[in-house]
Amino acid sequence: MLENGNTIGEPKDGILKKQGEKMTIGIPRALLYYRYQYLWKTFFTRLGCNVVISAPTSQNMLARGIALSVGECCLPVKIFMGHVASLLGRCDYILIPRFETLGKGEEFCVRFWGLPDIVHNTFPDAPILSYNLQDHKRGSEMQGFWQIGLRLGKSPAQTVAAYRRGVQEQLRQDCLVREKQELLLAASGLKVLFAAQSYLIHDGYVGAPLIRMIEEQGGVPVFADRCDPMTCRASAKTLSQDLYWTVNKEIIGAIPLTKKEVDGVLLITAFPCGTDSLVNELVLRRVRDIPIAQIVLDEQQGESGLQTRMECFMDILSERRRSHA
Repeated sequence: MLENGNTIGEPKDGILKKQGEKMTIGIPRALLYYRYQYLWKTFFTRLGCNVVISAPTSQNMLARGIALSVGECCLPVKIFMGHVASLLGRCDYILIPRFETLGKGEEFCVRFWGLPDIVHNTFPDAPILSYNLQDHKRGSEMQGFWQIGLRLGKSPAQTVAAYRRGVQEQLRQDCLVREKQELLLAASGLKVLFAAQSYLIHDGYVGAPLIRMIEEQGGVPVFADRCDPMTCRASAKTLSQDLYWTVNKEIIGAIPLTKKEVDGVLLITAFPCGTDSLVNELVLRRVRDIPIAQIVLDEQQGESGLQTRMECFMDILSERRRSHA
């Protein structure tokens, strides 16, 4: 059912709730879950819903997502489809938002624009719950959550209160991880900035091995998505005045912001991500005063090759630090 751009699936016969019985909302542990998880979980919990998060990515889940996707889909979308499939039959609704822009002159990648439609066409009977983010500053997010609350039978006052608590909790958690990162930047050891989409580097199956490899070599991982996003978007202008992809601006903006505090940068992208590919090429051409290694991940990537590359990269950083001592 499409209402003002918000796709809301109807529960099928057999899972309609009795009065007073809690709704169960499923949230895929993929894509923008890593950016908005506390907002979403708090919002639905405050509305009295049960929240089910899909299990961490596994080889079987990825294989399922690959089988459900067309070949041209990027790795993160294939992973997302596997997570959606794992939630079917376990909840009354699955949350799949549509993200377009945070404001004028900025956009999310088009895969976020069409995500509810991709899922609907793949799983026609899936009960999809969605909201449309078109301009955060103009209140489209609040309007989207208000419509979700209405759909779940909640009063406007309940919905607004739940949304505000969700925003507060997301901000609180974001501040905590930034404070922890500030401590890491002040620590000793070779510091490596992971310039990557959060749903890649924080995925337990795809990105976690890279973090582990750096730590095994004595490195200190620093993450672009744990820097202040507004500061990063402003910093990105030193590399490009024309870049308009919101998340990519935040990622590359962390490079000039932290390059005096880190020893090297890992540019990590997923095959075949068009936005990351273009932006990473821009970085490689314009950032010359810090070692950068580019890693492209796909569903067939083995750990042995990555291990060798991480060891070589850490050797380079170690030798560079010694030569500058």
